[in-house]
Amino acid sequence: MAGFYQPLWLLGLAALPVLWYFYQFSLKKRKQEAMTFSRVGILKTALGDSKKSRKPQNLFILMLLALGLLFIGLADPHIPLEQTKEGVNVVLVIDDSGSMQATDYQPTRLESAKNAAEKLINSLDSKDYCGIVVFESGATTAAYLSPDKGSVIQKLNNIASKTGQTALGDGLSLGIDMADSIPNRKKVVVLLSDGVANAGVISPEEAEKFAADSGIQVFTVGMGSNEPVVLGYDWFGNPQYAQLDESTLKDIADKTGGKYFRSVDDKTLDEIYSNLNSEIKRETEETPVGWIFIILAIVSLFAEIYFRYGTRRIIQ
Repeated sequence: MAGFYQPLWLLGLAALPVLWYFYQFSLKKRKQEAMTFSRVGILKTALGDSKKSRKPQNLFILMLLALGLLFIGLADPHIPLEQTKEGVNVVLVIDDSGSMQATDYQPTRLESAKNAAEKLINSLDSKDYCGIVVFESGATTAAYLSPDKGSVIQKLNNIASKTGQTALGDGLSLGIDMADSIPNRKKVVVLLSDGVANAGVISPEEAEKFAADSGIQVFTVGMGSNEPVVLGYDWFGNPQYAQLDESTLKDIADKTGGKYFRSVDDKTLDEIYSNLNSEIKRETEETPVGWIFIILAIVSLFAEIYFRYGTRRIIQ
C-alpha cells in the first residue's frame, strides 16, 4: 500500500494556498494604487495588458509547483512492488529412499521428481535462492542455498536413489534450517515424499512445529499411483507395497500456510512443479519514489529561472 515515511512534510502544502492568497492580495493592492493616478498612460503602464499581466502569475505558479513537489518529495513517498527486494529462499526437500526406485513414474519416481524439480528451479525469479535436501534413513544436503540456479540443477542431477527408509521429519527439519540460514527473506520449503515416515530421530510433527514457529511456508507433494505399486517381497514371499501418508503431508501444509498436492503420474507431477512458483506468496516491498518529485521540483525551479532571466525572460 502506498504511503509516506515522513508525512509531516506534507503540512508544507498548506502554505501554498496562503502564498497564493497573498500574491493575489498584492496584485489587487498594486492595481488600487495605480488607479489613484489620473493619467490613463500611467494606469496602463502599471497594469499592462491582460496577456502580459498573466506572465508574472505563471512565474509564481511555477514557484508554487516547485515548492509543492519539494514538500511531497521530502515526505518520502513509497509505493509497493510485486516482489520483495531480497527475493525468496526456496528449499526442495526430496525423498530419495528405496521406494523412489519404483518405475510407475518413468523412468523412475526419483528421476521424474528430479525432472519436475528442475522446471521449478528454472521458473524461480532471478533474486530467489534455491537449495536441495535429500532424505532416506537420514537427511543430507545436496545443494546449499544459492542464486546460481545452474549449479543447483547440476547437483540435482547428481542425486541418486538410496535403499534406506523414510526419515521425513529429519529431511523437513534440515530443509527448514537451510531456508532459515539467510535471514530477512521470504522462506519456502517444498517437500516431496512417496512413503510413510518410518525412520529418523525427528518426527514429522516436531518438524512441522519447527516450520510453523520459524514462519516458513511448506508445500508438500505426495507421489503415488492410483494402483498399488509392489516394491519387493519379504522373506515369506509376501509383496511389499509403496504406501503414501497423505494425512501427514496435508497436515504439514495446513499448519504452515502451504498447500498439499497429490501426484499420480509424471504429467501431474510436472504440472505441480511448473505451477508452484505462482503459489509462493511473495511479500511486497516499499520502494521510495520521493526522488522523482524532487527532480520535478528542480525542473520547475529551473523553468521559473529560465523564463524570468533567460532569453525568453519576462520583463516585470
